This record gives sequence, C-alpha cells and structure tokens, in this order.
Amino acid sequence: MLRQKSLSLQKRYFSGVVRQIILSWLFAVMLEYLRLPGARRDLARLDGLAQMSLIRVIAVTCGGMLLLSGISRFVNTAKVERWAIVGVFGILAIAALRASFTWAFLAVCILVLIFLVVFGFCGWDRQPEPVSRPKQAHRVWRWIVVGLSIAFFLFVSCWTVGRVYSFSTPTFDFGIFCQMFYNMKESGLPMTTVERDGLLSHFAVHVSPIYYALLPFYWLAPTPATLQVLQAAVITSAVIPLWKIGKHHNLTGPQQTLICAVFLLCPAYSGGTSYDIHENCFLTPLLLWLFYGIDRKNTAITATAAILTLMVKEDAAVYVAVIALWLIVKTVLHFKKFDISNLITGIIMLAISLGWFFLVTGYLAKSGDGVMTYRYSNFMYDGSSSLLTVIKSVILNPMKAVYECVDIEKLYFIAMTLLPFLGLPLLTRRYERYILLIPYILVNLMSDYQYQHDIFFQYTFGSTAFLVYLAVVNLADIRINWQRVTVLAAAFIVSMACFYKVVVPKAIHYPVQAVRYYGFYQNIRDALSEIPDGASVTATTFYTTYLSQREILYDVRYCSLEHMLETQYVVLKISADSDFKKYAVNEEGNGFENLVKLLEENGYEPYMSIEDILVIYRKK
Repeated sequence: MLRQKSLSLQKRYFSGVVRQIILSWLFAVMLEYLRLPGARRDLARLDGLAQMSLIRVIAVTCGGMLLLSGISRFVNTAKVERWAIVGVFGILAIAALRASFTWAFLAVCILVLIFLVVFGFCGWDRQPEPVSRPKQAHRVWRWIVVGLSIAFFLFVSCWTVGRVYSFSTPTFDFGIFCQMFYNMKESGLPMTTVERDGLLSHFAVHVSPIYYALLPFYWLAPTPATLQVLQAAVITSAVIPLWKIGKHHNLTGPQQTLICAVFLLCPAYSGGTSYDIHENCFLTPLLLWLFYGIDRKNTAITATAAILTLMVKEDAAVYVAVIALWLIVKTVLHFKKFDISNLITGIIMLAISLGWFFLVTGYLAKSGDGVMTYRYSNFMYDGSSSLLTVIKSVILNPMKAVYECVDIEKLYFIAMTLLPFLGLPLLTRRYERYILLIPYILVNLMSDYQYQHDIFFQYTFGSTAFLVYLAVVNLADIRINWQRVTVLAAAFIVSMACFYKVVVPKAIHYPVQAVRYYGFYQNIRDALSEIPDGASVTATTFYTTYLSQREILYDVRYCSLEHMLETQYVVLKISADSDFKKYAVNEEGNGFENLVKLLEENGYEPYMSIEDILVIYRKK
C-alpha cells in the first residue's frame, strides 16, 4: 500500500514538473514576444526572432519554475497551473494573430486552446493502459489482409514500373540510385558520377547503408524496374508489424483488417512511392517493428529495429530519438516496478540515436556534401545553417512554429494525412502520446521545402508510421467494440474516397502510357541500346535511368562542359528545353541548337536519331 502511494506521488510530482516547465516557458515567451515592437511581431519574417533573447527566456523560465515549485510545496496548484497555461497561451495567440492573421492560423490556435481547456478540466489520464490479452484472429481475416497486401503491392509495382517504361523517371533521384546500384553490384561501393557531376559516394550526400539490404535481390535482376518492385515490397511489408501491433492492443480480427486497409489506402503512403525508390521507404516497416518491440518488451526486436532505422538515413535518428523520449515519459508517468527495463531501453535508445545523429551529420559537414539545413531557412534567424537554430527558434517563439505548420499550401497535406485516419492520432488524453507527433510536425509541416509537405514524395513514410501507430493505440482506448468498428468503418470510407480521387488517377497514368505507346517507347529503347555497354555517356534527364548501367554517366543539365566533352556519347531529348537553358545565349534563343553546334565543333557527329524525339552524338 505504501509502495503504491509512493509511486502515485512520484507520477504526480513528475507530471507537476512537466506542467510547471510548460507554464513557465510559455510565460517567458509571452513576455519576450510582447516586448517586440508591433512590426517585429510578424511571424512571416525573421527579424522578430533575431530581437528575442534566448538567455532571457531561459532565465525567466527557470525563475518561474523555482517560484511554482516553492508554492506547490504548501498549496496544491495543479488546477491553477493548468488554467494559467490556457490564459498565457490565449494572450500569446491573440498577440500573434493580430500580427500575422490567417484563417488557418486562427483555426489551429482555437484547436490548441480547446485542447488546453480539456487539459484544464480533466488533467492527465494517469490510468494504466489496458492489459494486453490478444485473441487469435480468425484465419479469414488474415487472408483478407494478405489479399489486400498483394493487391497493394501489385498496384504500386505497376505504378512505379510504368514510370520506368514510359521514360518518366528523372536523373534526380531515380537515375542516381540506378547508377549507384549498378556500381554496388560491380564493386560493392555506392558510387555515382551523375549525382554531383563527378565520381562520388552517394553516402557523402545521404548516409544510407540500408540500401545494401536490397542488393542481393537486385543482383538477381539488375534492372531499374527491379528497384521499383523492391520498394513496393518493402512498404507492403509494413502490414506485418501493424497487424501484430493491432493484435497486441486487443483489436479484433475485423478491426485489425480495417486498420490495415485504412493504412494501405492512405494517400500519403502509396503516394510516397510516386517519385520512385528512396531509402525512406524502409522507415514505415522498421518504425512499426520498433513500436511492436517496445509494446512487447522484446529487446531483440527493439534493438534490431532501432539499429536498422538508424541505417536508413542521417535524419532517421530523429525518429528513434522521439520514440525513445516518448518511452521515457510514458514509463515515468505510468511507472510500475517491472517497467524499469522500459526506462533503461528509452535512455539507451535516446543516447545512441543522438550520438549517431551528431556523428553522421558531423561527417557530412566535414567530409561529405553537407547537411541539407536550407530546408529550414524559414527558421534560420541568425544567418547560420545550423539545425540548433531551428530548436532555438521554437524555444524563443513556438507561435512561429504553429504559424509555419498551417501555411496555406500545407493545409491540403494535413487533410490528406489526418482525414484518412479520421483524426484518431490526435484524440487522446494520454498527453505523452503527443510526443509522437513531433516527426510529423518537424519533418512535414515546419519546413518550407515544398516536397516535405507533398503527399507524392518520400517524406511521408516516417510520419505515416507514427500516425498509424497513434491511430491504433488511441482506438484501443475505446473499450466498446461497436464504437471501434464504427470509427474504423468511417475511416475506411474516407480513406477509400481519398485514395480513389487523389491517388488512382495519378497512378494509372504511367502504366497506361507505357502500354498504349509501347511501340513509341520501344523505338527509344532500341536507339539507346545501340550505345555500347561500357561507353561513357552524357544524357538529358529522362534518359539517364535507361543508360544508368555504366560507370561514367552525366546529366546534360547539371554537368560541366568539361565532363560532357569527355564522354563518348551525348544523348539529347529534343523537346527537353529546360535541360538546354544554360546553352542559350543570354538565356534567350534555342539552347538545343547552340549545344548541337558546340558538340559538332568539338568532334561529335550524329550517331543515331529518331525524328523530333532524340538524337545521339558520338565522338569521332
């Protein structure tokens, strides 16, 4: 009895500390923001952030924490603190809205206020999560999911392979990966010449050793289409850990089937493949295996999934670190004697992921091509290119982060990622779960890099794993089965409608084109096949994929004139005007004609052509 009372006091103390930190920080931010002149409060600009003092914010936060901690020793201030958070955020929101009003910004401020009011009334849900008593699902439900998975695999394969056979895959990024895999097969090294106009390891741009997991399969069928099929297989495999997670959280067979169907129909999931294979495709299955390992307290699965996730890309460490932070907070809030292993696991995961992140980004900064921090230029108020500046910006003014997350062009992305799950990832009173929204906010919404909030690019794979996991665990908190089924049925209808309207028209375009104009594309393939296998080539962007099985390959648009004139063959798509812009005089005139003239002056002669389509030049 005394032990249980002690644990209850520890949980209450921890949640009180978190609450006091949040209140003190928001109060400090409010004071610092209100100190700014009216013109400097504009959240679309950075000069206001530059005028705010991080030292003052930290000092006021620490002072507020000490004051609140002292008062709470004599008086129970929990309720007052919760309502004070509502009031302080309300003042901050009003000031920010007056300076930078948009309807979307107003809507999200109201939603946050509603959330804080609920928190003020109800507080944190400290009840332990339901004990897992998974029941064996009837075989018919598993076979339905197998059938859905096969259909999804074939759908994505046809979509992406259709892009290859209709010459719709550009150099950046699929042409790069095709040449990289060719060199991995030949020498074991991930070398490319097309990526940065010279021989370079792709791992100097992105550290992605996970690609070696695909190499044995590529060895069996070394073609660009193989890579697309492998990507389809990888993302389809995420259904396996998702099914197991649903079972662990007491979902019935029909419920597991519905959540898997919603997941596969989510436009942002299949849409992530539309720009061809990327290492990010590994994130969804690996992160779901990591969640499953944590749920089951299985050290082997947890460690393996965490390590493999770190191998995906340098920024994959962020996903592992967020999961580790969530595990630590969750364990402390709902602490039981046997949960000490979870706490140790979380601390080790956090330490390893942060250590790996700084190690790899340090390598890229010093010996590689640098870390792509320009994608967060909307937060770089001090003129630096450090990711630490992004963290400082959020600490100084969280309203800036909120404002950036609901930029008008991001609203469609938010709808396409949350509506298919019927908003389930957001519906919980276990507030520690909101930590798992950090990757969605940080990777997809805060950045002003347009592709990171586009459902048809690969940046959706990591956040989708977090959203679907949150959907499962929040659904599991609904104890009545018919209510679960109703929610899932509605989510299935919405996701199916979104998938049919948004994904299907885009996906079927490429295989239809490849089949309908097969003879046309075959003529192009026949012409390109006349180039000897070992020859060095420079080509326009949509021909590099087909020509990627060689050591020396350059892209006309991005390579230097010196490198182009060193290659034996130059392949030009006549209609690719944008690829020839740099050869136009004063950015006017016909760059194609100027390039042809330049090639002929340097000893190249026409080798083969298809009228009005392509021309191949060979060096004499």
